[in-house]
Amino acid sequence: MRRFVLTYKFILLMLIFLLFVVFLVSVAVGRYPLSVDVVFGALFLHNSSESVVSNIIFNIRLPRVIAAMLVGAALAVSGAAFQGLFKNPLVSSYQLGVSSGAGFGAALAILSAGSTVIVQSSAFIFGIVAVSASFAMSRIYKGSSALTLVLSGIIIGSFFSALVSLMQYIADPRETLPAIVFWLMGSLSSVTVDTVRVAAPVILIGIVGIFVVRWRINILAMGEDEARALGIDLRILVAIIVACCTIATASAVCISGIVGWVGLIIPHIGRMLVGPDYKKLIPVSAVIGAFYLVVIDDIARSLTSGEIPLGILTALVGTPFFGYLLWKAKTSWS
Repeated sequence: MRRFVLTYKFILLMLIFLLFVVFLVSVAVGRYPLSVDVVFGALFLHNSSESVVSNIIFNIRLPRVIAAMLVGAALAVSGAAFQGLFKNPLVSSYQLGVSSGAGFGAALAILSAGSTVIVQSSAFIFGIVAVSASFAMSRIYKGSSALTLVLSGIIIGSFFSALVSLMQYIADPRETLPAIVFWLMGSLSSVTVDTVRVAAPVILIGIVGIFVVRWRINILAMGEDEARALGIDLRILVAIIVACCTIATASAVCISGIVGWVGLIIPHIGRMLVGPDYKKLIPVSAVIGAFYLVVIDDIARSLTSGEIPLGILTALVGTPFFGYLLWKAKTSWS
């Protein structure tokens, strides 16, 4: 037992170290290349005397890298929590319709010629509305709360997806339609210092909330009957987990657009490293998710002269990995 604890701590520390390294490299990477020692000095030693370098680091790259870390951690942690809540490894952080709701909110704001702040605010509000509607619908019906909640999320998500399609249909094909499509594919190109300043506290509230109740997710994974036998109020616990995941995911989506596969595959990678214990899985998923999306964003803004949407890259990476998981599961069953 002692050896396992030490192994977990070692893995977590190594992941944090790798995240710190990729953080420095990501701030240095770009069309105006900087050395890592210059970045380190500017961030931690405050020895940057060039205004151009300071502007690039603090006003352009640093907010974007921090946003990528927050979004990746939020989606990964929410995905892991939902997989434990629903006892289903195929569940992601978008399960309850938050992506469709946020997509509709963003499309509606873009169609109304709203500013970036309005688009992000509208996406956040409708993401919350979608999950709230899913949760309210699940309360109407009797039966398994987790199963009913999933089905309600599918219904609400499909409804908002239809509304997104309607927004695309009536949008101007030369101006607003491309903006809607690009937002739906995910990007961090519009992130600013103010964006991070507003979104970071909300995202962190959701992540910390999940972190606090992470040990209870182990009990939920055992089954509802076992949880009730231990005296846990399932309705309150489910509501807390859903609320924290929704806050974290909706806040992430409003600044990045829809970035798929992160909340699905990152928890699986975490389980490969530290096992299924959510006390360990949640912190590890947060660090891996942050690391993963920072690397993906580096590729998105550096691979070509233009910027590749994040959703395309996460899908290109996520689908083969998920295929590998299915192959591995089939091998273990046979």
